Amino acid sequence: MTQRISEQQSSQPTSTIHPNVTTAFELPGKRIVHNYGIVRGIIVRSRSIAGQIGAAFQQLKGGNITLYTQLCEQTRSDAYELMIQHAAEMGANAIIGVRYDANSLSDDVTETLCYGTAVSIVPLEH
Repeated sequence: MTQRISEQQSSQPTSTIHPNVTTAFELPGKRIVHNYGIVRGIIVRSRSIAGQIGAAFQQLKGGNITLYTQLCEQTRSDAYELMIQHAAEMGANAIIGVRYDANSLSDDVTETLCYGTAVSIVPLEH
């Protein structure tokens, strides 16, 4: 019996790379037995006014703006986790073709989307 994604990940800390989530359209040594369709995780975020001020000072200095980098990393991680939850709710145990997309909704508000195809997989028989 195959485990759903949420059951496989339950002992792992949040935002870890799941072994059955890939940007590829197949998983080596596995066979896709069911396609559940598109799954997604979407997060809409803005930086607080204090964060914007801190980032403005970093911008004046030049180089990596770590406050924005941290916000982007956390937002992508949250969208990824939501996508995995969505797949688990459908009964999937893997996600293939994973992609990210981001759009600016206004000057300080950004949407981050993580999406892929939820599938059920089993080991290949030799």
